Amino acid sequence: MVQICEILGKECASTAICFGMHCVGASVIARNANEYQQERYLAPINEGRHITTLSFSEPGTGAHFYYPQSRLLPAGPDEFVLNGAKHLATNGGYADSYVVSAATVDPQSPAGGFSCVVVPADSDGFEVGPVWDGLGLRGNSSRTLTLNAVRVPRRDLLGNEGDQIWYLFNVICPTFLSAMSGTYLGVSSAVLEAACGYLKERRHSHSATSLSQISIIQHRMGELWSIVERTRRLIYFAASSFDAGQPTALTAVMAAKAEVADCVNTLVGEVMTLMGGITYRSNSKLHRSMRDARAAHLMAPTTDMLRLWIGRTVLGQPLLVD
Repeated sequence: MVQICEILGKECASTAICFGMHCVGASVIARNANEYQQERYLAPINEGRHITTLSFSEPGTGAHFYYPQSRLLPAGPDEFVLNGAKHLATNGGYADSYVVSAATVDPQSPAGGFSCVVVPADSDGFEVGPVWDGLGLRGNSSRTLTLNAVRVPRRDLLGNEGDQIWYLFNVICPTFLSAMSGTYLGVSSAVLEAACGYLKERRHSHSATSLSQISIIQHRMGELWSIVERTRRLIYFAASSFDAGQPTALTAVMAAKAEVADCVNTLVGEVMTLMGGITYRSNSKLHRSMRDARAAHLMAPTTDMLRLWIGRTVLGQPLLVD
């Protein structure tokens, strides 16, 4: 998945993120799918006939996506009633189903005590809000979701009630962070390639000297290449560790996402400086990359949150304590 998101991200970060979020939602469904979920969701997903996505973020909790305020209350032996709101739902309005988090106990209970359900897009009481006019990533259809007394059959519960802390760190975070790492590695690679092409072709009219012949530019491009390549190695290592079930895989995946966020923002800023004022024009590829790159730090888990979790892991402390 990292390599696919990298390829897509080189051309369009929004497309890569749409694909990545579909993979995240599908992974959560697949991890402990019952027979009904296999037939209703996974079979058409596998055949390319069904798009799903993950919807955890809420307006009131921000980056603390593991404290859902949406409520999933029993309504008899065979179903729940779901009430709440989500925001920034990638693929919103286009997905056929949504993997939604909700508290099945007191919303103020310890982090992780929530459940996940699959909500089909045509469910009664499920509404998708207007397109969010974002600064960047304008192609991913981020939407608000309103859940107004949505009836959810118990067969659409993923796993057991209240056990989502397991899903969070064994499925959701590794898959989501890998997808985002690949996406922004692709953006970084595209920006570096754009710089190489421009600097080789651009010449000063007064001297006919190519910008690629200037020592300081050569030095700075050497630094940028190294930043991208070492970040790529970390991302590939983290993804391989996760695939192999290594005990340190989650820490590596968290580090990869934090590092690529720094990488892509550094690359865009430095390349814009090297290429000059031409990059500052509206609707240039660098202009779009600059807007898209900033979101790498903001997507939960944010870069600051990831570094905090890495530190807690290294020091043997619980991750969710505040």
